[in-house]
Amino acid sequence: MLLEDVDNLGRSGDIVTVKPGYARNFLVPQAKAVFADKRALNMRAKLIEERAKLAVVERAEAEALVETIGKIDFSIEVKVDPEGKLYGSVTAADILKFFEKENIILEKKNIVLVHPIKQVGVYKIDLKLKEGVTTSINLKISGDQPDFQFAREKAPEQTEL
Repeated sequence: MLLEDVDNLGRSGDIVTVKPGYARNFLVPQAKAVFADKRALNMRAKLIEERAKLAVVERAEAEALVETIGKIDFSIEVKVDPEGKLYGSVTAADILKFFEKENIILEKKNIVLVHPIKQVGVYKIDLKLKEGVTTSINLKISGDQPDFQFAREKAPEQTEL
């Protein structure tokens, strides 16, 4: 039985089935779960009630965060080469740093980014907040060079004689 929420497993008060090693080496030593015996089942109702109260508070916080995020213009300037390709890429960690600059506290797991961004442009980034609240932002990636002119001139076409 879970004593606290565990990502991708369940919420506090849930009775879950896990492999013995996971329970013995991770869940029980870190006080995230206990074995579901008679005593543990008696405190289950209390855990479920506390979790329901916490869920209401977390949902309200997440919805307030969505409103705050909706007011921000998301734009990141990165180094690019003359062709407009990024040196490196923009990852979830980079987006997280942008949120920290705006005094918004998120975790890396809240940012749903399948692949790092490697091109200049506007991208839709999904955010997964607490209690199933989701939102998305439009992130504008711009280069530090005003014009993406080709650095090399094309060689003139040669004609055969």
